[in-house]
Amino acid sequence: MLVFVDESGDAGLKFGSGSSDHFVVALIIFEDDDEANLTDDRIQLLKEEVFSSQNAEFHFNKCRPSVRKRFLEAVMPYNFFYFGVIINKRKLTGEGFQYKESFYKYLSGLVFENAKPYLDRATVILDGSGSKDFRSQLQRYLKKRINSPNSSEKIKKVKIQDSKRNNLIQLADMVCGAIARSYKKGKKDSEDYRRIIRPREINVQRWPK
Repeated sequence: MLVFVDESGDAGLKFGSGSSDHFVVALIIFEDDDEANLTDDRIQLLKEEVFSSQNAEFHFNKCRPSVRKRFLEAVMPYNFFYFGVIINKRKLTGEGFQYKESFYKYLSGLVFENAKPYLDRATVILDGSGSKDFRSQLQRYLKKRINSPNSSEKIKKVKIQDSKRNNLIQLADMVCGAIARSYKKGKKDSEDYRRIIRPREINVQRWPK
């Protein structure tokens, strides 16, 4: 089992001065490694089709709407599913959320506790180019909380890889972007991307409700 994680946003609460309104995390789960390889191959081929280059990288926020749709439609025939968590930071009231460590610790719990029943000796791959603070907190959380002595081994190992060299982290980025866009009601295309991938959705938690 392979799990790919990507995030969007920041832990800051200085709205109007650069802080994002939301923080979003997406988990992509492949129960079968062969299916993951097939999806990887399809994304690599899509790079040639869209960018005429094997070295290009898919980033939701940098792609045109037509490319976003084409990417998500291209991966839909493959067998994966996803979880998501979106934090509305404007609604956070606890004093602890003013500190990055507390914010990321809580978020890590939300993300993997939701997916825990589906995990079985999973290899988790985190984006090395993402938030270092979130990545470090998530690694600590996985080691302390998910593999409890009284349960089966949920996480086998955790790896850090650069998204530029990993097409399936790019998949997590595109799914994460689709989730985030679905909450931007002022955007004309807010529902377009998540609608494409919704058959692969297990749970997307919005917090606070």
